[in-house]
Amino acid sequence: MNTYTDLDLLWSPGRRETQDSNVASFLRWLGTHRELHFRDYAELWRWSSTDLPGFWSAVWEFYGLDAVSGYDEVLADTSMPGARWFPGARLNFAEQCFSHATATRPALVFVDEGGVPVEVSWEELRHQVTDVAAALRRMGVEPGDCVAGWLPNLPQTVVALLATASLGAVWTVCSPDFGTPSVLARLRQARPVVLVAADGYRYGGKQYDKRPVVAELVEGLPSVRHVLAVGHLFPAPEAAWSPQADVEQHSWSALPPAEGPLEFADVPFDHPLWVLWSSGTTGVPKGIVQGHGGIVVELLKALGLGADLRAGDRYLFVTSTSWMVWNFLVGGLLHGSTIILYDGSPTFPDVDGAWRIAERTGATMVGVGAAYLVAGEKADSHPAADLGLGAVRSILQTGSSLPPSTWHWVHDRLTPGVWLQSICGGTDVCSVLAGGSPLLPVRAGRIQGPSLGVALAAWGPDGLPLAGEQGELVLTSPLPSMPLHFVGDPDGTRYRNSYFDTYPGVWRHGDWVTVHADLSVVVAGRSDSTLNRMGVRMGSADIYAIVEELSEVADSLVVGVERPDGGYFMPLFVVLAHGAALDDALRDRIKATVRRRLSPRHVPDVILPIAAVPRTLTGKKLEVPVKRILQGARVDDVSSAGAVTHPEMLHWFAEFARRTAADDEAVL
Repeated sequence: MNTYTDLDLLWSPGRRETQDSNVASFLRWLGTHRELHFRDYAELWRWSSTDLPGFWSAVWEFYGLDAVSGYDEVLADTSMPGARWFPGARLNFAEQCFSHATATRPALVFVDEGGVPVEVSWEELRHQVTDVAAALRRMGVEPGDCVAGWLPNLPQTVVALLATASLGAVWTVCSPDFGTPSVLARLRQARPVVLVAADGYRYGGKQYDKRPVVAELVEGLPSVRHVLAVGHLFPAPEAAWSPQADVEQHSWSALPPAEGPLEFADVPFDHPLWVLWSSGTTGVPKGIVQGHGGIVVELLKALGLGADLRAGDRYLFVTSTSWMVWNFLVGGLLHGSTIILYDGSPTFPDVDGAWRIAERTGATMVGVGAAYLVAGEKADSHPAADLGLGAVRSILQTGSSLPPSTWHWVHDRLTPGVWLQSICGGTDVCSVLAGGSPLLPVRAGRIQGPSLGVALAAWGPDGLPLAGEQGELVLTSPLPSMPLHFVGDPDGTRYRNSYFDTYPGVWRHGDWVTVHADLSVVVAGRSDSTLNRMGVRMGSADIYAIVEELSEVADSLVVGVERPDGGYFMPLFVVLAHGAALDDALRDRIKATVRRRLSPRHVPDVILPIAAVPRTLTGKKLEVPVKRILQGARVDDVSSAGAVTHPEMLHWFAEFARRTAADDEAVL
């Protein structure tokens, strides 16, 4: 594999980007309407991240929201947490998604493994949303109630979200490849009154019948009173999937037509829109509540002024519904774009599976995880030579850092001149913190720059900014899409502890980042111990909860380690109960348990026995120090003498890291 420097220039803006992009139009608009003139992206970013009222009011007007609603002021309170955006404004996310409806192109294109792409017109989408909204209203759903989905990436999932939002109810969704305990750990907190459930999904050439699981979910969700059954793999259900006598089941395909037109609840800017789920290292998954207004303005800005998404684009993101990029994909509707929904594996029938979907659907913008691009490089794939990808003008990559060689592989082996946008963001804000700009060059190994409106910086442990050095990724000013609150966190304690415990009043995102003088950004992975595999986060506590149920396992420790080659190594270390042996049979049981009850994405790469789990004196497992040791840090740099139990184990992990590195070198 070739070696490249991290400053290799791969792509430069042309006339289309400097003159005809959305952000170029925004610059001209600022000059005409605000008498503001900026020489380059750096000047624009600095203004956007310091004059928050000026920038976000400009976004509001540039995207025509001034015709939708007025507001009292842009930012009534700048504190974090607790910033108050656009008080007095009223708008509905679903209504804004229909604001650019047209008969000239479809709203949705759906395709699954081996299937033929099916287009859904804007008119048909509105018709379906109208019918489902009416059905939810008959079920008693009111503003503020929660409607939950247990659904793959289907048109019905988009319809259910829009119908829920149109009522002012709150949407949340889990992908059906998550195990029942993992789903219940999330949805129980949200207390949904309606569960919209599919009969299964397709992945890797197989189909998975999930109808029996619906009964388990309903039994574990006492708040559910109605099940709306979506027949994806099988005909419309005749028998009830759930035996609960007090739960009424409805067939999606048999819903009666609505009697009136689609109506949109007129809700305040900060009215809850959806709950996204992100696991921390301890406790139950975090239910992140985001609002209608914050998501609308943030996704208009991020997709429009950042990614340069346009109404004529066909926008594909290969994702499950449990990853926040599914919501980021649906946000394409705000721009009038056609969004492409794929239910299946990106590597089916081979490593070029996602590119085959892009070819078949005419995608112009394609989003994938870093691991998928690395897999293509390692397989020596050449998609541009083997497939018709001439329509693809930009690739969005996220989920983890991308090694420089893979940047070159994308540039060399995909559409000539393709613009690779590496983006860093998160479930926490449902948007991009650092990403692409059509005004900036692309260099291998570096994200183009901080996103507009994002006061991003690298800070050291002393709370001082670092220039050109790695530090904690922080936001020194608020964003409109920051969480309104967490589910089940009435006094905000968990919210504050998640982002503001290290630097009070400043958002600590949990990534290592370097911001260079040219504003290019390098993200070096997580600075906390959340397991972020293929873009889907899982808390270590989720792993412990099921692994330590096994009688043979007395204790355990799991970490996720980002590697320099773009890989992700997730070992599980177990302390065995007296008399137990870690043989192949026990390893297989552990893997099967994680796959079945949590997620196939989070099956450990290796399972190894250890003598003890090192902890702080207050009992917390030393996940971050162990992760840093496995990434090459010295033991003395990650722990203090006398501050941990079983300190000898840190030296054991250091020796394990050396052996692992030596084994990797031997393989190379």
